Amino acid sequence: MCVCPGPRRIAIPVRSSRLPLLSDAMPAPAHLFPLIRNCEMSRIGSTVCYCHHKHLCCLSSHFAHSHFRYAPQKKFAALYRPKENFNHFIHARDYASTPQRFYLTPPQVNSILKANEYSFKVPEFDGKNVSSVLGFDSNQLPANAPIEDRRSAATCLQTRGMLLGVFDGHAGCACAQAVSERLFYYIAVSLLPYETLLEIEDAVESGRALLPILQWHKHPNDYFSKEASKLYFNSLRTYWQELIDLNSGETTDVKEALINAFKRLDNDISLEAQVGDSNSFLNYLVLRVAFSGATACVAHVDGVDLHIANTGDSRAMLGVQEEDGSWSAVNLSYDHNAQNKNEVERVKTEHPKSEEKNLVKQDRLLGLLMPFRAFGDVKFKWSIELQKRVIESGPDQLNENEYTKFIPPNFHTPPYLTAEPEVIYHRLRPQDKFLVLATDGLWETMHRQDVARIVGEYLTGVHHQQPIAVGGYKVTLGQMHGLLTERRARISSEFEDQNAATHLIRHAVGHNEFGTVDHERLSKMLSLPEELARMYRDDITIIVVQFNSHVTGACQDEEL
Repeated sequence: MCVCPGPRRIAIPVRSSRLPLLSDAMPAPAHLFPLIRNCEMSRIGSTVCYCHHKHLCCLSSHFAHSHFRYAPQKKFAALYRPKENFNHFIHARDYASTPQRFYLTPPQVNSILKANEYSFKVPEFDGKNVSSVLGFDSNQLPANAPIEDRRSAATCLQTRGMLLGVFDGHAGCACAQAVSERLFYYIAVSLLPYETLLEIEDAVESGRALLPILQWHKHPNDYFSKEASKLYFNSLRTYWQELIDLNSGETTDVKEALINAFKRLDNDISLEAQVGDSNSFLNYLVLRVAFSGATACVAHVDGVDLHIANTGDSRAMLGVQEEDGSWSAVNLSYDHNAQNKNEVERVKTEHPKSEEKNLVKQDRLLGLLMPFRAFGDVKFKWSIELQKRVIESGPDQLNENEYTKFIPPNFHTPPYLTAEPEVIYHRLRPQDKFLVLATDGLWETMHRQDVARIVGEYLTGVHHQQPIAVGGYKVTLGQMHGLLTERRARISSEFEDQNAATHLIRHAVGHNEFGTVDHERLSKMLSLPEELARMYRDDITIIVVQFNSHVTGACQDEEL
């Protein structure tokens, strides 16, 4: 089934968590986004979206072009089917003959919210936790079908530190899946000392068992591609062989290692797609990975040293507890998009002056791509000649696909896109209590300060009551009493979550205009069918890392 991408990746009205949900007493919003179902086009109002019948998203692997917006072409005019209004669309699909109210029960809501949650606690030694990380909670809530986000977490075994990351895919999930499997290995190898690299290469040459590099912390749904494991290993081996040949004898800098790992993996993704594979399945897989894309936000925590490597528009945020017990948020990453003026200037300086007016249009790279940095997306990196050669020599599914054959407008001096990350360093302090890594599905619905407060109150169990804001609504004394009573009852139930990421998703999806979780709203949002869910929100993936203040405080005291 084709799944229509939402407004984050297409230049159409912005999704809002404040949108009223459908009910028997509430008409649908007039500016609803385009819907695709069974490869058909629906048009509501003036918003249109195009899906060719042979688009790869209709195949087993999804190539939904969720980052792109295309101007309608005459030859596709027959695909556009206007709808009078949303109710017409609903009736045409026979979802319900008459409007009806349906709510999920609290156990059903919890079952959906907790389906993908995962928690890890760092083991103690002699009754003490000597790590700066106490543990982490993670969770995912899909909006796309299948979900295009991925997450990863692992402990480095041959060097110190822990790696955690979130990956937001677009044009399908293939690239995000590959990056979530491979990037941490490239980072770990980049951090290895010369002697360890020699040991690993010698073990491969002699057929001995390899030293384990990473200990993964994975939810059962977080899978690895067994079919591509040999291909991925060979590319990684080539990388560490080059590191051996280039050895300078100097200690590896973490920032440099992160940048090199990001860039090398993206280069390997591109090279694998150009070379192809004799195995038809692998050949198609590497092409899907390369033609789709993914952003990445990765944290490397080693003692009090925290590095954030970000490519794209996922974010890292530090939760800081002030002396009065309140919570504040510190950004540890910057979005790489049109809202970042430095990023716009970077793109402009990399291309001729004659292209300046066409580089960023409608807040998108070449008028098409929302993030200005990403893995994959070879349509923005390869020359036109290379694209045509790979497509023509590729499998029929690729050659017949309208998206892959589409050449971006004003395409003269590629590459226009890079996977090079922006790396920010932060030395952890005792007041730095937690780190939130999340894809933009969270940040589109919640302000970072609210995220810091909600997670902080959850972790400490101390709830600082905020005055109820009615936002200009006329509220009677009786209604205000009801709101206060509901809030009191809700506070006790909210802390039943055993996972901080789940708790945050509950707020992100279910908060109302008063800033509290509304079960009725949460139920409606979670019961939306696939075709509607993506209109209201994006996939949400969250990792909440809790820091050990005793360790960070002790390190600070040693310095003094």
